[in-house]
Amino acid sequence: MTRTMVNIRDLDPSASPLDYYGSELRRVREAAGLKQADLASCIFCVPSLVGQVETARKVPTREFSERLDAALGTDGAFSRLVGLVLRSQLPTWFQAYAEMEARATYISTYQAQLVYGLLQTEEYARAVLATGMPSNLDDLVAARMERQRILGREHPPLVVVILDEAVLHRPIGGRAVMRAQLGHLLDCGNRRWVRIQVLPYSAAEHVGLDGPFNMLRFDDDPEILYTEDMISGHMTANPETIREAALRYANLQAAALSVEDSAGLITRVMEERYGQPGPDEHAVA
Repeated sequence: MTRTMVNIRDLDPSASPLDYYGSELRRVREAAGLKQADLASCIFCVPSLVGQVETARKVPTREFSERLDAALGTDGAFSRLVGLVLRSQLPTWFQAYAEMEARATYISTYQAQLVYGLLQTEEYARAVLATGMPSNLDDLVAARMERQRILGREHPPLVVVILDEAVLHRPIGGRAVMRAQLGHLLDCGNRRWVRIQVLPYSAAEHVGLDGPFNMLRFDDDPEILYTEDMISGHMTANPETIREAALRYANLQAAALSVEDSAGLITRVMEERYGQPGPDEHAVA
């Protein structure tokens, strides 16, 4: 008698982190003697979701992975693996930078257009990423939020951020999203290992007019400079380029407001520009 197999697809575990995750989930589930419906009941989801993840048709979330570990007794294996899976959803040209960012002990960045990814709220990130009209917007947002986990480590990197004042005034996502984003910046600035400075409009012409850039430092590896253009990102460890970038960053820091004055400016913009709901918004309690 022929039996129809539902949601069964042969996976090559070496094809991608997502395929490896799916094949491991199926292997561990079957070893535990559980059907997809049984496991779904244990982790409070529908059976079809388990099937979609096992066949690499759905990207798992961190919450899903943590529930798997609890239900299957896998000692955090899926929680560790999901970080690789989510990182693999980033644009191919960005993945190498994300890996280096996760290893860095010191991150310094100048941003002229947007809040740095590590400091974005989920709603702000969604509005930014939606501009590219991607088909996997939810996965990209999850991947960006996953990057931010390095800030919650026991030994997080030192993150020094310079934002052009224009970043505060560009209403990405609307007034409510910006109120929350600026409030989040203030919260981030209260962390010991995060320093945020604003480069005010009064700085006029400055050495950052060519655009944003990031510098990563490591305990044992050469420093890296990262820049982006419209198509892709570029990393270099060229000593002369690094030296020039460090000089530019020092000049930007000198022209920027102090950390305290920057927080004051962020607060004023948040209250004066985004403090009152617009005609299409409801007040937030």
